Amino acid sequence: MNHKTDRLEAERLDGARDIAAESGEAAQVRAEAGDESPATKAQSAPSWVGEFLSRYALILGWFVMAGIYLVLMPTKFGSVGTVTSIFGSQQTLVFLAMAALVTLAVGEFDLSIAFVMGITATLIPVVTNQTGRIWVGVLVGLAAAAFCGAVNAFFAVYLGVSSIVVTLGTGTLIGGLSHMFSHGTIVTVFEPAFSDLALTPVFGMPISFYYGIAFVAFLAYVYAYTPLGRHMLFVGSSKEVARLAGIRVEWIRAGSYVAGGLLAGVAGMLLVATQGGFDPASSMTLLLPALAAVFLGTAVIQPGQFNPVGTLVAIYFLATGIFGLQLLGFSGWIQNVFYGAGLVIAVTLANLARNKARTA
Repeated sequence: MNHKTDRLEAERLDGARDIAAESGEAAQVRAEAGDESPATKAQSAPSWVGEFLSRYALILGWFVMAGIYLVLMPTKFGSVGTVTSIFGSQQTLVFLAMAALVTLAVGEFDLSIAFVMGITATLIPVVTNQTGRIWVGVLVGLAAAAFCGAVNAFFAVYLGVSSIVVTLGTGTLIGGLSHMFSHGTIVTVFEPAFSDLALTPVFGMPISFYYGIAFVAFLAYVYAYTPLGRHMLFVGSSKEVARLAGIRVEWIRAGSYVAGGLLAGVAGMLLVATQGGFDPASSMTLLLPALAAVFLGTAVIQPGQFNPVGTLVAIYFLATGIFGLQLLGFSGWIQNVFYGAGLVIAVTLANLARNKARTA
């Protein structure tokens, strides 16, 4: 009796397997033939559209905004000079935004980057005028920038002080030192060869424009395809989980501060090479644009993640909007309004994207 029951059960299971196999083959045939149910079609189209808009809505908005300006001001906005002004004048901001990004990507916050840029832009003319050698001024300026990053790392990483408090304090200190070195005046340097490193035209753009594009591509490659970049993003997502996975979290956090300081120094170097001098009182003017671009960049390409390409798009999006409004006759205050509103919107979008990713 038991043998008969076992045989019947085995036949039933074999029959069920055959039915499942036939159903799977039929489903595969329907899928290959494109025979989707109306419900599946109704879900796939909105999903695809939503995915596309979540990644590229800002780029579409950028083109729409440029199109509106072009219709309103075909002669002014459509000129070659406008294109050069928008794309050829943001090199300092590109490197300063990358300085902010490398720390934000690992979960840190550096408010001193604008002051680090400022002390580099101050020391280069001061040291050059004293020594007569531009390369000495550049080395001293970049070394000071890296040292500032190391100081931030010491307090924030090894002593555990809040990164916002530390970098706000060190930034204020660095700003005071810049005024001391410059004696409270605008510092200038005349080195044509040094200026040529930033202003030499290449295909209608200053060569420093291509420096920014090349570095953004390099940083994007590091984050996407190297263990170091993946570890940095892992630390930014969860320090404790990264530590349990064997990643040297403190080293990566400290390295991000030093790298951020050095990149801020490069921004200061480009600023001096482009303008031939620097006013230490203007250090803070680029902090808000840099932070706005980094946070707004989380709404492009990789929603909810700090990414170099998205930041670059956001920089030129904001620059286009401000330049167009200024051509329409709005005064200088529009820049602060635009960047301030952009930062609030950017942080809101970043939080929404992260909350959506957690609940998905």
